[in-house]
Amino acid sequence: MLAHCPSSLPLSSAVWIDLLEPTEEERAQVEQALELRMPARSELEEIESSSRAFIEKSALYLSTPVLEGSDCRNDVLTTVGFVLSKKSLVTLRFAHVAAFAAVQRSAEQEKLSASDILLRLLEGIVDHTADALEHASADLETISRATFHAEHPRRRQLKKAGEDLNAGLRKLGKLADRASRLRDTLLGVGRIASFALEADEGRRFGSGSTSLEVVRRDVGSLSDYHAHLSGKIQFLLDATLGFINIQQNDIVKALTIVSVVGVPPVLIVGIYGMNFKHMPELDWALGYPFALILLVLSALLPLGWFKWRGWM
Repeated sequence: MLAHCPSSLPLSSAVWIDLLEPTEEERAQVEQALELRMPARSELEEIESSSRAFIEKSALYLSTPVLEGSDCRNDVLTTVGFVLSKKSLVTLRFAHVAAFAAVQRSAEQEKLSASDILLRLLEGIVDHTADALEHASADLETISRATFHAEHPRRRQLKKAGEDLNAGLRKLGKLADRASRLRDTLLGVGRIASFALEADEGRRFGSGSTSLEVVRRDVGSLSDYHAHLSGKIQFLLDATLGFINIQQNDIVKALTIVSVVGVPPVLIVGIYGMNFKHMPELDWALGYPFALILLVLSALLPLGWFKWRGWM
C-alpha cells in the first residue's frame, strides 16, 4: 500500500492511496479511514457498464482493464479500479502497471489533487496504449512485407513457402489477440472519461475537465486507428489463407496431371498384358521396341497438350 501523505498524518489525509494486490486487512483499513467501500477484485472485473462506472456516497467508482506496459507482444491485461472522492483517490490494482510509475514520481514532487492524479493516470494509460498500437502496426507491416513482397517460390521451395505461410498465419493470430487487448483498454478508458464528464459535471475536475475531454478525444482517435489496424489484420489473414489455398491447388493440379499422364501407358500395358493366344505383335521382331515407343508417346502427348493449354 502506497499513501502519498506525510507519515505523521493519518491515512485519511492522503491524497492518493495506491493499493497493489491489497489484502483484506489493507482494504478494511482504507475503508475505515476514508469511510468508503473498497470493491473486491471480482467486483472490479465485472463487465457490465453499471459495474464499471457508478457513483456511491458522492464518490466515483471506476474500473477498466489496462495493459501492464506498452509491449503488446508480452504484456497482459490487468484490472485497475479507481475510487475518487472530493479529497482523495484510491487505486486498486493487482499487477505493476507502467503508467503508474511516472505519475508516482510526479505526485511526490508536485502538489497534485486527487482529480489531477486520476487525469494523469488516464493520460499515461492512453499514452502506453498508443505506443502498443504503434508496436502492433510495425509488426503488422513486417508481416505484410513478408506476405506480398516475397518472391514466388520455385517447385523445390514449396515446402519452405508453406512453412512461411503457416508461420505468418500464427503471427497474425497472435497479433489479432494482442489487438483485442488494446481494444478492451480503449473501451474501458473511454467509458471512464465519458462517465466522469457526464456524471461529475465539472465539480471535481474543474479546469481538468478540458484534459478529460482531451483523453476522450484521444481514445476516440485511437479507437479509429485500432479499427483500421483490425481491418488490415483481417485483410492479411484472408490473403494468407488465399495463398495457402493457391498452393494447395497447385499441388492438387500437379497430382492430377501426373495421374492423367499415367492413364494411357497403363492402358497400353493392360492391353499387351492380356493372355490371348493370337496377338499379332507376339511374333513381330520389333514388337517390344514398338510397345516401348508407344508407351513413351502416350505419356508425352498428354504432357504436350497440358503445356499447350498453359496448365503447367
